[in-house]
Amino acid sequence: MKHRNSEERIKDFFEVALGVTEEEAIAEAKRCLDCKNPLCVAGCPVAIDIPAFISLIKESRFSEALVKIKEKNALPAICGRVCPQESQCEAVCILGKKKTPINIGALERYAADYGLANEPKASSAPSIKFGVSAAKVAVVGSGPAGLTLSCELAKMGYCVTLFESLHLAGGVLAYGIPEFRLPKSIVNSEVDYIKSLGVELKTNVLVGKTLTIAEIFKLGFAAIFIGTGAGLPRFLGIPGENLSGVYSANEFLTRVNLMKAYKFPEYVTPVNIGKRVAVIGGGNVAFDCARCAIRLGSQVNLIYRRTEAQMPARDEEIQNAKEEGLEFNLLTQPIKILADSQGKITGLECIKMRLGDADSSGRRRPIPIEDSTFVFDVDTVIVAVGQGPNPLLINATPELETTAKGTICVDDHFQTSIPGVFAGGDIITGADTVISAMGAGKKAAHEIDLYIKSKIKK
Repeated sequence: MKHRNSEERIKDFFEVALGVTEEEAIAEAKRCLDCKNPLCVAGCPVAIDIPAFISLIKESRFSEALVKIKEKNALPAICGRVCPQESQCEAVCILGKKKTPINIGALERYAADYGLANEPKASSAPSIKFGVSAAKVAVVGSGPAGLTLSCELAKMGYCVTLFESLHLAGGVLAYGIPEFRLPKSIVNSEVDYIKSLGVELKTNVLVGKTLTIAEIFKLGFAAIFIGTGAGLPRFLGIPGENLSGVYSANEFLTRVNLMKAYKFPEYVTPVNIGKRVAVIGGGNVAFDCARCAIRLGSQVNLIYRRTEAQMPARDEEIQNAKEEGLEFNLLTQPIKILADSQGKITGLECIKMRLGDADSSGRRRPIPIEDSTFVFDVDTVIVAVGQGPNPLLINATPELETTAKGTICVDDHFQTSIPGVFAGGDIITGADTVISAMGAGKKAAHEIDLYIKSKIKK
């Protein structure tokens, strides 16, 4: 897939990956072997019939290909951009054993973008008839899990109300992923499609404060799904993290993406960062922060305590960041953030690391090297070392059983300790991928359907 020139793209927030042309999409689709036992379908968390939609693209039947994808995936334009296909469907593609696997992500994106460009809005939305179903289901959180579950239940004929705490729907899709990776117009279009199915969206409703779980049930809802995600930032616990000029990745990305800080003064929500920025972490979120800071005009150093091979970030994002001038500082562990007498950040003290034996993650454990401390000259620090489950609703609902890590406990049917309350996505697993949350949303929708039908029979 072609990308914009790095020297140009670091000056703006427009999309980096350009997608494929019609000719390229058809040529790529023709490479598919149409396997009798398509492992790619099993490798997809939402079980898209991948050979079927690829076959339709091969025949230039792009609208039909999109309909086929939407039978299983409500967010194809999003997944075509941010889903880690290389570790899922493409990883098990038979062609990948000897040649290059089919670029399934690019083909999914092409079909989705074709629909957005050439068809009336929500044209592939099925005609919904409310059945079993005048039963009402409340969905808390409009991230990938909540959007997917809402779509699935609406198609089944349920009356779905989606509660979102922010002023825009999308969850992490809206506040967490930068415009240059996932344009917000794409997110808005996918949300509009789900609303066209009859899903009612209520923004600025912070469940746990504005409404409680008990109050939602009193409004006549038969079941509730919690998909509030992993919005609690983690920190290193080192001296200086409370200084002005230290951002969590959550705050920084929310300011840049949702509050449009990169469009200041058109949007009066600036983000105050300096000329020398350190981003701590090695996942996709760390790279999102680093690439945003580069576009805001800063010199950026990525600090990661392991090697590049152990980074959890996608290879594509690592390569993009290299092209854009990100400085890598590997096997390096921050130990203190330094400041002057006025509390202004002046540096990041670090220590060099070496790799020891494997830890619980299966990766070799980084071990400090004695007498190897040094200082980076920085004036801003962004901490991107992971997120935990959003605690607000959990704290307001003591009946909800949680794990030691703060995630919500669910049984094999995604039901929590409160009857009729279900949960899925990052709120039960901790931070994970968009497509994994979507897979949980699909499964939970099926379980909610069975639960409500069992109640009706009684």
